[in-house]
Amino acid sequence: MEKELMLSTLPHTWIFDIDGTLVKHNGYMTAEGDTLLEGVAEFFKSIPAKDMIILITARTSNLRDVTEEFLKKNNIRYDHIIFNAPVGERILINDNKPDGLQMAYSIALERDKWDKLTLVEKYHEIGNPTL
Repeated sequence: MEKELMLSTLPHTWIFDIDGTLVKHNGYMTAEGDTLLEGVAEFFKSIPAKDMIILITARTSNLRDVTEEFLKKNNIRYDHIIFNAPVGERILINDNKPDGLQMAYSIALERDKWDKLTLVEKYHEIGNPTL
Protein backbone atom coordinates (compact mmCIF):
# COMPACT_ATOMS: atom_id res chain seq x y z
CA MET A 1 0.00 0.00 0.00
CA GLU A 2 1.35 3.43 -0.90
CA LYS A 3 0.96 6.35 1.52
CA GLU A 4 1.71 9.98 0.76
CA LEU A 5 2.82 12.28 3.58
CA MET A 6 1.91 15.89 2.83
CA LEU A 7 4.26 17.90 5.04
CA SER A 8 5.25 21.54 5.39
CA THR A 9 8.75 22.66 4.46
CA LEU A 10 9.48 23.33 8.14
CA PRO A 11 12.05 21.03 9.81
CA HIS A 12 10.44 17.79 11.06
CA THR A 13 11.04 15.31 13.87
CA TRP A 14 10.75 11.66 12.83
CA ILE A 15 10.27 8.92 15.43
CA PHE A 16 10.74 5.34 14.25
CA ASP A 17 10.47 2.06 16.08
CA ILE A 18 13.24 -0.32 15.03
CA ASP A 19 12.03 -3.94 15.26
CA GLY A 20 9.23 -4.84 12.87
CA THR A 21 9.31 -1.31 11.41
CA LEU A 22 12.82 -0.76 10.03
CA VAL A 23 14.22 -4.28 10.46
CA LYS A 24 12.75 -7.77 10.61
CA HIS A 25 11.24 -8.26 14.05
CA ASN A 26 13.58 -10.15 16.40
CA GLY A 27 16.09 -10.62 13.58
CA TYR A 28 18.77 -9.55 16.02
CA MET A 29 18.07 -12.79 17.89
CA THR A 30 19.04 -14.96 14.92
CA ALA A 31 22.50 -16.11 13.95
CA GLU A 32 22.28 -13.92 10.81
CA GLY A 33 21.40 -10.80 12.80
CA ASP A 34 19.27 -7.87 11.66
CA THR A 35 17.73 -7.58 8.20
CA LEU A 36 16.73 -4.16 6.91
CA LEU A 37 13.22 -4.18 5.44
CA GLU A 38 12.90 -3.47 1.74
CA GLY A 39 12.28 0.22 1.04
CA VAL A 40 13.61 1.53 4.37
CA ALA A 41 17.02 2.67 3.06
CA GLU A 42 15.41 4.51 0.14
CA PHE A 43 12.93 6.24 2.43
CA PHE A 44 15.67 7.38 4.83
CA LYS A 45 17.53 8.91 1.87
CA SER A 46 14.41 11.00 1.14
CA ILE A 47 14.27 12.52 4.63
CA PRO A 48 15.65 16.07 4.45
CA ALA A 49 19.00 16.59 6.18
CA LYS A 50 17.48 19.38 8.31
CA ASP A 51 15.09 16.90 9.93
CA MET A 52 15.72 15.16 13.26
CA ILE A 53 15.42 11.36 13.45
CA ILE A 54 14.77 9.54 16.73
CA LEU A 55 14.84 5.75 16.90
CA ILE A 56 13.14 3.86 19.70
CA THR A 57 13.40 0.20 20.65
CA ALA A 58 12.56 -2.23 23.41
CA ARG A 59 16.00 -3.77 22.85
CA THR A 60 18.12 -3.59 25.95
CA SER A 61 21.07 -1.26 26.03
CA ASN A 62 23.52 -4.19 25.95
CA LEU A 63 22.57 -4.42 22.24
CA ARG A 64 23.51 -0.79 21.59
CA ASP A 65 26.85 -1.47 19.88
CA VAL A 66 25.60 -4.19 17.52
CA THR A 67 22.46 -2.17 16.70
CA GLU A 68 24.36 1.05 16.00
CA GLU A 69 26.92 -0.83 13.90
CA PHE A 70 24.12 -2.35 11.79
CA LEU A 71 22.42 1.03 11.31
CA LYS A 72 25.71 2.66 10.29
CA LYS A 73 26.52 -0.15 7.85
CA ASN A 74 23.10 0.32 6.23
CA ASN A 75 23.31 4.15 6.12
CA ILE A 76 20.38 4.65 8.47
CA ARG A 77 21.05 8.04 9.98
CA TYR A 78 19.61 9.16 13.29
CA ASP A 79 20.14 11.88 15.87
CA HIS A 80 19.05 9.97 18.97
CA ILE A 81 18.32 6.36 19.83
CA ILE A 82 16.34 5.20 22.86
CA PHE A 83 16.84 1.66 24.20
CA ASN A 84 14.86 -0.17 26.90
CA ALA A 85 11.51 1.32 25.84
CA PRO A 86 8.38 -0.46 27.10
CA VAL A 87 6.84 -2.93 24.64
CA GLY A 88 3.38 -1.31 24.80
CA GLU A 89 1.85 1.39 22.61
CA ARG A 90 3.86 4.47 21.59
CA ILE A 91 1.83 7.63 22.06
CA LEU A 92 2.66 11.03 20.53
CA ILE A 93 0.78 14.09 21.73
CA ASN A 94 1.36 17.50 20.18
CA ASP A 95 -0.59 20.70 19.51
CA ASN A 96 -1.55 22.01 16.06
CA LYS A 97 -0.42 25.44 14.89
CA PRO A 98 -3.07 28.18 15.16
CA ASP A 99 -2.99 28.60 11.36
CA GLY A 100 -4.23 25.01 10.96
CA LEU A 101 -0.99 23.16 10.26
CA GLN A 102 -1.34 19.61 11.63
CA MET A 103 1.65 18.92 13.89
CA ALA A 104 1.34 15.20 14.63
CA TYR A 105 1.01 12.14 12.41
CA SER A 106 0.88 8.47 13.21
CA ILE A 107 1.43 5.64 10.77
CA ALA A 108 0.99 2.10 12.05
CA LEU A 109 2.60 -0.43 9.70
CA GLU A 110 2.02 -4.14 9.47
CA ARG A 111 4.90 -5.89 11.23
CA ASP A 112 7.92 -6.59 8.99
CA LYS A 113 6.31 -4.82 6.03
CA TRP A 114 7.51 -1.37 4.99
CA ASP A 115 4.74 0.41 3.09
CA LYS A 116 5.78 2.70 0.29
CA LEU A 117 5.81 6.17 1.81
CA THR A 118 6.27 9.26 -0.31
CA LEU A 119 7.18 12.65 1.15
CA VAL A 120 5.58 15.70 -0.39
CA GLU A 121 6.62 19.02 1.11
CA LYS A 122 4.50 22.12 0.63
CA TYR A 123 5.57 25.65 1.35
CA HIS A 124 4.41 26.86 4.78
CA GLU A 125 3.60 30.47 5.43
CA ILE A 126 2.06 31.66 8.68
CA GLY A 127 -1.69 31.85 8.13
CA ASN A 128 -1.61 29.60 5.04
CA PRO A 129 -0.14 26.13 5.77
CA THR A 130 -1.00 24.53 2.43
CA LEU A 131 -0.01 26.98 -0.32
